[in-house]
Amino acid sequence: MTGTPDLHADDLHASVRDPALGAIGFLNEVMSRYPEAISFAPGAPHPDFMRDIDTRALTDRFVAHLVDERGFTPDSAQRALYEYGPAQGLINDLVAEAIGADQGIHADPRAIVVTVGAQEALLLTLRALFRHSGGGDVLGIADPCYAGITGAARLLDIPVVPLREGEAGLDVDHLAAQCREARQGGRRVRACYVAPDFSNPGGARMPLATRHALLDLADREDLLLIEDNAYGFTAPEDDGLPGLKALDGRRRVVHVGTFAKVGFPGARVGYAVADQRVQHDAGERALAEELAVLKTMTTVNTPPLAQAVVGGLLLEHGRSLAELGRPKAQRYRRNLGCLLDALDRHLGDALPPGITVQRPAGGFFVRIDIPVPADLALLEVSAAEHGVLWTPMGQFSLTDRCDRQLRLSCSYLDPDQIEQGVKRLAAFLREKTAA
Repeated sequence: MTGTPDLHADDLHASVRDPALGAIGFLNEVMSRYPEAISFAPGAPHPDFMRDIDTRALTDRFVAHLVDERGFTPDSAQRALYEYGPAQGLINDLVAEAIGADQGIHADPRAIVVTVGAQEALLLTLRALFRHSGGGDVLGIADPCYAGITGAARLLDIPVVPLREGEAGLDVDHLAAQCREARQGGRRVRACYVAPDFSNPGGARMPLATRHALLDLADREDLLLIEDNAYGFTAPEDDGLPGLKALDGRRRVVHVGTFAKVGFPGARVGYAVADQRVQHDAGERALAEELAVLKTMTTVNTPPLAQAVVGGLLLEHGRSLAELGRPKAQRYRRNLGCLLDALDRHLGDALPPGITVQRPAGGFFVRIDIPVPADLALLEVSAAEHGVLWTPMGQFSLTDRCDRQLRLSCSYLDPDQIEQGVKRLAAFLREKTAA
């Protein structure tokens, strides 16, 4: 590239230079340069689950559903797959049935908007709730936190406040203190993002009493909770812990879901349950309908073909997210057990000084504290000299509390890869601890 640049980076939105947004690209680049390394980095579904997906059969099943149950003619049902389609979604009825039966979330289909992945659901929700930047409203997020929510906030110029997260999930007392502090400064915590079940990247799970306390606080402080439930399906089958939305009797929770993990990520289908009532001069409607209006200016609509495949998956599995996710959850629980067992064996009962291993009960991720900065430079050494990749936790944090932590994902690997990868990781950690 030669000549005078057409633009300067300072003339672009600050998010294009945000280190957090660039870290994922760097991680992918490192993985491409070390293809023989065993990677604990991707928080992606296992590729085995994508091998036998028959998209034609699934779309045919969904077309039959449109004809048999929703009054479409065969021609109009087929055309629905190829036209733009409604911005709010085409499979809302099936999503409503599934979350009602499996998660105890009883929502009218009109209170659901089907999105291009959960990421769009987060972006639309933030855009609707935060009227403009600099208006005094702030977003509370757990620290550490999924980079997608902080990235969305930065794209929209929404100020964020980090909230402590421990083994029991979000620190409700800290959120209450931040609400008080915001009021004293003439601001308010407008919403709080929370992943109560095996959060990414922290792996924490919130006890029932804490869930009730968080809902009570949201009601007292007049704030909304944005619940992300990507990993709840990995809980043990006899686990009856309800999600926040299932406990929400005061419409304080916007529930965000995705089919990336229980279905497959290439469909790019997510959803938001937003049943909050929005008053207009001519009456009221659900917040989900407002999100659909915003969606017409982002992705216009979620591709009907992708929705048809997901709808077919639900129909093939008894209109149940639990049935759809069951074999995957079993695989991920097995992998998590393999990872924790391998860490116990190869790091030993007496861990090297400064190393601690978090032991989550579900989800994709294990967090490890180490006595040296877990930065991108150290990752490069790990890949080049030991053939093992992981994710620095610092990219998930707004503070420095995670700078000496790394994240391991167990979802994408097989047990033998996990075993070999942990051997390499243990050798790497012992070398760096000794140094």
